[in-house]
Amino acid sequence: MKKGFYIGLLFCICSCSSNSTRDGVFLGGQIINPSSEKVSLYKNNKLLDTLVLDDKNRFSRSYDSLKYGIYKFEHFPESQNLILENGDSLWFRTNTTDFDSSLVFSGRGSAKNNFLMEVYLSLQRETSFLSSQYAQNSFKFGKVIDSLLEEKKRNWIRFDSLNQLTPRAKIISQAAYVYPYANRKERYALIRGKEQIKEQDSSYFNFRKYLNYGERELAFFDPYITYMLNFLNQEALLAGESFFQAKNSTDFNIRRLAIIDNLVATEDLRNNLARSVAYEELINFKNFKEHDRFLKYFITVNTSPEYVIEIMSLQASLQKMQINKELPEITLEDTTFQKKSSLSALNGKPTVLYFWSQTQMNHYKKTQDRVKRYEEEFPGFRYVGICIQPYNKLVQDYQKVMEIDTSNQYAFVDFEDASKKWVLTLLNKGIVIDENGIILEGFGNFYAPNFKEILQKNNP
Repeated sequence: MKKGFYIGLLFCICSCSSNSTRDGVFLGGQIINPSSEKVSLYKNNKLLDTLVLDDKNRFSRSYDSLKYGIYKFEHFPESQNLILENGDSLWFRTNTTDFDSSLVFSGRGSAKNNFLMEVYLSLQRETSFLSSQYAQNSFKFGKVIDSLLEEKKRNWIRFDSLNQLTPRAKIISQAAYVYPYANRKERYALIRGKEQIKEQDSSYFNFRKYLNYGERELAFFDPYITYMLNFLNQEALLAGESFFQAKNSTDFNIRRLAIIDNLVATEDLRNNLARSVAYEELINFKNFKEHDRFLKYFITVNTSPEYVIEIMSLQASLQKMQINKELPEITLEDTTFQKKSSLSALNGKPTVLYFWSQTQMNHYKKTQDRVKRYEEEFPGFRYVGICIQPYNKLVQDYQKVMEIDTSNQYAFVDFEDASKKWVLTLLNKGIVIDENGIILEGFGNFYAPNFKEILQKNNP
């Protein structure tokens, strides 16, 4: 593999500059079929601003002192990355029925952000094809990845020649395709095993020579963080150890923290990686008794007080969701938009809680089919659907057409508060409580085969 093939972004920073003619940043947009009444702007995992949609589902804001960097905008439950620089005047439009594919930017600063989306969507389209390539030996798989990478590199060169990118924008726009392909190589190695791959192709891991494992500019860029986590997965494995067995152990995650501590000198990156590993450890609910041991090591690696508070808060929420604890109280709304305490809405009968999103209505339909099967086999439970967004009329119309019993349907009023208290990390989660609101299962998977066993065990 030729030197520089993977990362021009480490060496090719040129002196071109932004052609902006104004100071500050303007950000605005329109959301078609909104699933929330607001758009949130984040930087470095911190909420910077909340923009409320007007009666035309639009929003706009001017910023005088927004610093250069990678931002994330969220229209719950969807989100995407943004590059913002001084002088940008950016407008975007999207439709929540197909959020990513319909997302288009216009205005000053739009080219680099449209490029990020084009790369993201192209990578998504390749997912099925690459899944079929994992059966290839490492040499052939590597060739497939290198070919796709070369194609993206040519596209980037054309893009760069037509746009006056700042040096930092060059780094991010190249990283958007370089690290996802490097990540695919790491994932392949995790599946096949490092020793076996080295026997087949001694040069397989040469791509690592051209990557930066302490990139300050990418410390909060999702493709880079995803790659770094899988690199850490590979490095944390012991000789002969299987990733799919090791990843569920606290010892493995402590080894990952140790590698972060030894390898990553960039403080923001080190803390963000440690935070990500901590989340992966804590949401492995089966390791609950080992979490204290992990957290003692985490606080020696992480130097961010905010992250310590965040992770400790998650651990406290996990404690409150254990069996025989009372389900924490949150505020729900029913299908007539009336707000109720979960304590009053869910008491009186053993209840199974399942979750759905207005942006994934096919998932909701499949969930209803599963609910019907559970109702036939375990009629002693009440089955309650919880929408993670506040209700709107479109949902009411859908439920009416589908003849769904709305007396067993509620929605979160405040997702951030509710998801933290109930530790909701996946829509597939299933919670089982008794008639008094006492938790019988706080971390079930509504779609997993063993959920039926949970219902059998607690069948009233």
